[in-house]
Amino acid sequence: MHAPLGKLNADEAIALGKRVLDIESRAVAALASRLDETFANALAIILACSGRIVVSGMGKSGHVARKIASTLASTGTPAFFVHPAEASHGDLGMIASGDVMIALSNSGESAELLTIVPLVRRRGAKLIAMTGNAASALAREADVHLDARVDEEACPLGLAPTASTTAALALGDALAVAALEARGFGADDFARSHPGGSLGRRLLTHVRDVMRAGDAVPRVPAGAAVSDALFEITGKGLGMTAVVNPDGRVAGLFTDGDLRRALARKVDLSTALVDNVMTLRPRCIGPQRLAVEAVEEMERHRINGLLVVDDAGLLVGALNMHDLFSAKVV
Repeated sequence: MHAPLGKLNADEAIALGKRVLDIESRAVAALASRLDETFANALAIILACSGRIVVSGMGKSGHVARKIASTLASTGTPAFFVHPAEASHGDLGMIASGDVMIALSNSGESAELLTIVPLVRRRGAKLIAMTGNAASALAREADVHLDARVDEEACPLGLAPTASTTAALALGDALAVAALEARGFGADDFARSHPGGSLGRRLLTHVRDVMRAGDAVPRVPAGAAVSDALFEITGKGLGMTAVVNPDGRVAGLFTDGDLRRALARKVDLSTALVDNVMTLRPRCIGPQRLAVEAVEEMERHRINGLLVVDDAGLLVGALNMHDLFSAKVV
């Protein structure tokens, strides 16, 4: 059973949805087939920009312009959106001589844009127009015109901007990605502009940010009794304890697994020393390493915890997989 669909039945709704997707996908494919040197010229202007990219458009084109500005800004090209109507009332002061304006209008005749174009040009800013009409006033005024025309809108009335906005959005994405590649903008750069996202956490979080430090680090001196090591494991809740030499360097690691192996060998734990049952040369990591590298190290060697040592080999911290889960690195 389907909920009421107004004047459509379920099959008609599905068919209409497929028709819209087909029209819009063909519009983007046609855009790709006629991409030419003007695209490279537009990219050259963007890369040579000594200021910022100003993206503008009215109505639905304005919504697309906002998204293009956001995509450019997040991929290494400083950009912002200016509403053309607001620009006529003071916001034009945001645009400087070293800037580049990308103006979006399907008709190329948006009155609000055409009002500010002469003023933008007078300030010395370059103009890239993205329209569906190469003969339009906006296209003629531009340093570079990008042809974003479509054969038909997906709206059955032929009125609501649908395929045309999809084509403009795709063309804006193409410019942003080309600029990203041209600048050598990488994952680390992306993370720095997205510190709140999962990628930012993965690429900007270091071991020192998530490790246990100070008194929270489980440790016993070399030569300690196994019973003391067990108390330390229980008290610190990491399932392991470092075994350290008098100079603070790591001598070994005693874990729950070491305890099970000692029991299997029938070691008398009441008298045994931790040195006799610990793991020698345990896996360690530096505090300056990325937390995601700690995850990879644990997964590679099928372990649940790591000791953290500085460049001198001194114990400075410890962490386990739970700490990485809590920090949302995993």
